[in-house]
Amino acid sequence: MELQQLHRRIAANVESVVLGQTVTVRKLVAALVVGGHVLLEDFPGTGKTTLAKALARSIAADFRRVQFTPDLLPSDIVGVSIYNPQTQQFAFHSGPVFTHLLLADEINRASPRTQSALLEAMAEGQVSVDGERHALPDPFFVVATQNPVEFHGTYPLPEAQMDRFALKLRLGYLSAEQEVEMLSAQNVAHPLERLAPVANVQDVLAARRALARVRVSDPVKRYAVDLVAATRTAPGVALGASPRGSLAVVKLAQALAAFDGEDFVAPEHVQEIAVEAIAHRIVLERERTFAGVSPEAVVEQIVKSLPVPA
Repeated sequence: MELQQLHRRIAANVESVVLGQTVTVRKLVAALVVGGHVLLEDFPGTGKTTLAKALARSIAADFRRVQFTPDLLPSDIVGVSIYNPQTQQFAFHSGPVFTHLLLADEINRASPRTQSALLEAMAEGQVSVDGERHALPDPFFVVATQNPVEFHGTYPLPEAQMDRFALKLRLGYLSAEQEVEMLSAQNVAHPLERLAPVANVQDVLAARRALARVRVSDPVKRYAVDLVAATRTAPGVALGASPRGSLAVVKLAQALAAFDGEDFVAPEHVQEIAVEAIAHRIVLERERTFAGVSPEAVVEQIVKSLPVPA
């Protein structure tokens, strides 16, 4: 399935359930195609879980949801080896991580030990249990959620895990008109129950391979690298973005260009994705945070001030 057509089908299908999120859905599908992972940070009730479910149904993907809690153990996610007295051997019983799309709901409520159980899975597409490696399904896509205002009983995600997410997205509240439309749509039953697939996981894998045909010129690559590098020297930044940020920006820009029907990446595609792909990777000095400065504002300023390649 051609990339632009694939995006249109999936986006239209998801937006039939999740209203008013055209920009967010476009970037979410881009992350899916490039094989990244997404952190959804927003207030309760904004549709984070529904968005993940709608995406999974749109591509006929296996879907698992894990509610992260303080007592959740790593084995509850990756699986465990259980001794079988009849065979006198240990047999591995896979956990919910063995799926195409994993919704890690309220990921910051689990302990750092449990959070770290996802690191290997997100980075390498595999898990290690009792010294044995187990490959995860391909594609493997994590959508994690967290509440930005409720910190009681939570554990902030470490920088190493934040860096594993290709994007950090926010949904925001609907307009009054869209909220009325949502009420009408759910009057009898939730639209998610009637959602049918418009693609499959093989289409996603084919799209991932097709991205290699989207050209990225050396000046655009350097532009992406300069954007990321500028976060390391920006005033008030304690920790800048890693080279993994540069890689994410370029890959996501390739996907956005393909969605627009282009066979090359323009600087505008890099600018479109820069904030969501970079901001969550930087750590501000405490003084800047207390002054009300956000990582998103820092990246936005860098995008505005950095010369754009001709």
